Amino acid sequence: MYAQSDRTLSCADCHQEFVFTASEQQFYADRQFSEPRRCPSCRASRKAARGNGGSSGGGYSSGGGGGYDRGPREMFTATCSSCGREAQVPFRPTSGKPVYCSDCFTSQRRSY
Repeated sequence: MYAQSDRTLSCADCHQEFVFTASEQQFYADRQFSEPRRCPSCRASRKAARGNGGSSGGGYSSGGGGGYDRGPREMFTATCSSCGREAQVPFRPTSGKPVYCSDCFTSQRRSY
């Protein structure tokens, strides 16, 4: 066990004190996270601003898509192994493994 008792920390943003519980300390230690520098409300505010690019509404999903917003996904250009057209894929293609455009990928999945 990491800590036996709660600790009081001071938020780096709003300078309010907040409790870093023993169970939170254990959670952070298990995952090798450094201790929080911000109170839960300042962390939530920063996360919402970062995750939504500053737009209004957000944080957690309000019934829309799924889960949380990671921001724009990096796409890579590749040549389709089936039809030879240029394709955009969400992973870095590696040599020796086939890469398919969305049409050929759909066709390949149906054949299984």
